[in-house]
Amino acid sequence: MATKKNIEQVNLIDTFKDFKETKNIDRTTLVSVLEDSFRSVLQKTFGSDENFDVIVNPDKGDFEIYRNRTVVADGEVENPNAEISLSEAQKIDKDYEIGEEVAEKVNFSDFGRRAILTLRQTMASKILDLEHDNLYNKYVDKVGTIVSAEVYQIWKREVLLLDDEGNELLLPKSEQIPSDFFRKGEPARAVVARVDNLNNNPKIILSRTAPEFLQRLLENEVPEINDGLITIRKIARIPGERAKIAVESYNDRIDPVGACVGVKGARIHGIVRELRNENIDVINYTSNIKLFITRALAPARISSIDLDENEKKAQVYLQPDQVSLAIGKNGHNIKLASMLTDYTIDVFRELDGSEESDEDVYLDQFSDEIDQWIIDSIKGIGLETAKAVLDAPREMLIEKADLEEDTVDEVLNILRQEFEEDGNEN
Repeated sequence: MATKKNIEQVNLIDTFKDFKETKNIDRTTLVSVLEDSFRSVLQKTFGSDENFDVIVNPDKGDFEIYRNRTVVADGEVENPNAEISLSEAQKIDKDYEIGEEVAEKVNFSDFGRRAILTLRQTMASKILDLEHDNLYNKYVDKVGTIVSAEVYQIWKREVLLLDDEGNELLLPKSEQIPSDFFRKGEPARAVVARVDNLNNNPKIILSRTAPEFLQRLLENEVPEINDGLITIRKIARIPGERAKIAVESYNDRIDPVGACVGVKGARIHGIVRELRNENIDVINYTSNIKLFITRALAPARISSIDLDENEKKAQVYLQPDQVSLAIGKNGHNIKLASMLTDYTIDVFRELDGSEESDEDVYLDQFSDEIDQWIIDSIKGIGLETAKAVLDAPREMLIEKADLEEDTVDEVLNILRQEFEEDGNEN
């Protein structure tokens, strides 16, 4: 019949086997963790672990502990943990003499159930810390790269994914494309945005809205980028809506835009689908800032540009029929152009010969008739003058400036009256 001590010893060995089979830890590290766990308990039990030898064999799931004590004369034992009397030593082996060292095998079960429980808790804590360290080191090196994982749980504020090793990855709502839709069990791709490690509890945060996600997709899809023949100079995104990418080639024989788009759009179409039909404009980068702004505002045709390089501001003049194209649906085109070029871009309608007598008026001059917050909202989408507002689509003013329909109509009436009065005076 198995004794209580033997049962506890077997359970302890089973614990080792569980760790070996379920934890993704190499053998050398596991041995070190197990030995440290034993020594931690020995330290608490005897006050010191320096005179103990701990031998762990995780392959077999067993272990041995030996206590080394120096033989002293009977009655002169001062430290029972480090010393053994001659008579006690000779019970082990009659040939022992004073001054020799006795190596005696220790049965860990003799330490009691509390020591065994402490060992298991210490072991679990150390291995958990080790797992956290491994997880952090694995993903901190992957920041900025794309990972694919399986959707495991979908919550209101985030989606939980599991990688091939069962590690948990988080995709917050703020990092999801607005039209993203996930199903449990399906694979999803995202870029590793950051790794938080509060109290050694790493959290891997993914993103599908970061410019780096689009950049990595392009690198995977376009060999010339991966080979260094084409460089992505800047990316501006409104996730799920539209993006602009500035690319440059160091080889005159390579068309960077054509290489990124591919024959009949073959290369870009897969990326567009991954980004939930996000429209992607690819343009040639240039250090000529006026030309760069001109390209960034495409498809609008620019008449002229005035730059303030110190303030990083650009005043862009266009024909009336080009103003709405420059601004774009919901103001996306001008916003992305500003993000891409790092310039604040203001759009102005260029007057032709028949309109030269009609002077434009800045919106701030209507502050006695229009609330300042309304003026600021309109200026916030790049419309600085009365005629620029009158030339802009009414729907754009409602959606992009976030104004009520009645408010927009009232503003338009006030601005029209200004020019009607000027016409009557003439």
